[in-house]
Amino acid sequence: MVTFQQKILRLVKRFRKQWPLFSNSERTTVCGADCMLMALQLSMAEVNKQHHGDFTVSLSDVLEIWNYLLHDKLGLYENMKEPENYADVKKAYHAFLAGSNMLDLIDIYQKCCGLGLLAEDERISPVELLEFISGVMNAQENNGSVLSTPTQINRQNQKHVKVTMLAKKSVCSYLSLLVNSKDDLALAHILNVPDRGLGREAFTNLKHASQERKMSIFLMATSFIRTIELGGRDSASSFYDPLRAHVKELSNFVHFIDKLQEIVGEILNTRIAGGRILSTVKMHLIKGRSNGDPFCQAVEEVVEDLDLKIKNIIDSQQEALTASTTGVSPAR
Repeated sequence: MVTFQQKILRLVKRFRKQWPLFSNSERTTVCGADCMLMALQLSMAEVNKQHHGDFTVSLSDVLEIWNYLLHDKLGLYENMKEPENYADVKKAYHAFLAGSNMLDLIDIYQKCCGLGLLAEDERISPVELLEFISGVMNAQENNGSVLSTPTQINRQNQKHVKVTMLAKKSVCSYLSLLVNSKDDLALAHILNVPDRGLGREAFTNLKHASQERKMSIFLMATSFIRTIELGGRDSASSFYDPLRAHVKELSNFVHFIDKLQEIVGEILNTRIAGGRILSTVKMHLIKGRSNGDPFCQAVEEVVEDLDLKIKNIIDSQQEALTASTTGVSPAR
């Protein structure tokens, strides 16, 4: 019997295999439930800034519009009251995804259904997808499991799970940005990781500057640093003033991404390139931390797991890649 988790994975695989039916860019990435919520929060903060002047949003407001947005996109919003400024938020949300070269799970699901890409045993109902994205499905599937019993999970294990999730998100954010430079959500997470010297203020300043110049946040950061390097700190016009406080940290970030891109471009063997990228990201994340730091240990475990997965994927698709005549670089 196919589990719901497997159905979701097959849905994503359909998208990856037949991406031209969904997008004009092979680098379009999938926006899962957590990223959907983060995109909504950033969109709401932007709308609030337009209406009230503050780039902030309360958690209760986010959850209210999150609930309505999911029901709305899935056509399940009957008898629900539309939240204030919802139309502006929804427009900002979809604009954010489009600008980040991303599609959320609901868009992919509806496209797959419309194109008839799902087999009978892969069908998902709107209610099931709603429950999955909102977390209800996961709670139901874990019900009765030994690991889901609160009394049997000590605080140390809970902390380990959280640190592991942070480590995996951190590593995957660099990989996502390497594939899709418009992925502003991945960039937001990278900037928000402790000890990077950047954070919410830097992200906000970059976001506003990128909107003025009509470019992605990553391209904005790169353009700013390149301008500084070519003409010196004083060469940047007053337009860049809010970013001047982050020159050193942004320079380190841009040069690190340059380093990862060089690995992709210079190492033709995809297995070696994948391992080198993961190793480089690992050293970047654990730099300055003690060996006993739980985050360091979690990063080690995550990188080892991802390295094995990358090698398995390459091995399983080697014949298809060799016979391919699409002209798409295997490194991608």
